[in-house]
Amino acid sequence: MFAFVAVLVVLAIAFVYLAIKVVPQGYQFTLERFGRYTRTLPPGLHVIVPFIDSIGKKMNMMETVLDVPRQEVITKDNAMISADAVVFIQVMDASKAAYEVNNLEHAIVNLALTNVRTVVGSMDLDEVLSKRDDINARLLTVIDHATNPWGVKVTRIEIKDLAPPADITESMARQMKAEREKRAEILQAEGEKQSAILRAEGEKESAIREAEGRREAAFLDAEAREREAQAEAKATEMVSKAIAEGDLAAINYFLGQQYVDAFAKLATSNQQRTLILPAELSGIAATLGGLTEIAKSATRPGPIVDRPGGSSVPETEPRGS
Repeated sequence: MFAFVAVLVVLAIAFVYLAIKVVPQGYQFTLERFGRYTRTLPPGLHVIVPFIDSIGKKMNMMETVLDVPRQEVITKDNAMISADAVVFIQVMDASKAAYEVNNLEHAIVNLALTNVRTVVGSMDLDEVLSKRDDINARLLTVIDHATNPWGVKVTRIEIKDLAPPADITESMARQMKAEREKRAEILQAEGEKQSAILRAEGEKESAIREAEGRREAAFLDAEAREREAQAEAKATEMVSKAIAEGDLAAINYFLGQQYVDAFAKLATSNQQRTLILPAELSGIAATLGGLTEIAKSATRPGPIVDRPGGSSVPETEPRGS
């Protein structure tokens, strides 16, 4: 009796174990009845019919990363290049991923390998090395469309490495160096050209300013000469008028001024090596004294003296010899 009860307890425990299923978060289980898919079990606690229902596939619904192995690819211009990639996938429909394809990850990796060869092989080497984003976009479009019937979403695909052969790498390095040297020479030439232009503009501006300065100086010199000539003409007119009126002081002033100017020019001449003094030095002193008296008399008016003919002139004071 005790043995029978023990058997019943064991069968009850086995029944409960087979009937209660717990699906963890991030997974979905497919449920099969007599080997045929019936439904998908989401995360949580589920009760199934023991010995009739069974768990089929345990599908990981989280995003998964698959490595695409390195392979040799021939580009459009017959250059050999090594390429590898990574693919990010996520199962969207557990039943399709479980029953539409056998070995899902292996299928996606091989699909990525073939499409990498196709996309890279349709491009030149320069395009392959410079347009990695375009390669990724094309691969994503093609592989995502191909895996859609499998209930899988390809979120992104990235080319990890593109390695051309060593000889091509050396050629590219030499080409890059030559290009950089070319650009450096162009920049240096542009700098020298700009410097020459600025120097020429500076010299031009300096010449213009110098010419304007000379022109202004010439205008000022001409104006000064004109005023000097006007003053000289005015002085000559006044002396001539005084001489015509018989003013002996004006005559003495004019002759004295000419005498002093001539002697000054003689003394300061560049060709003068012998100093010539007048015979009577007292004549110069007398002349200077006369000039002084004339200047004094010109600054103070004298009494009015009537002349014949009705004209009146100021009377000058008597001058000593």
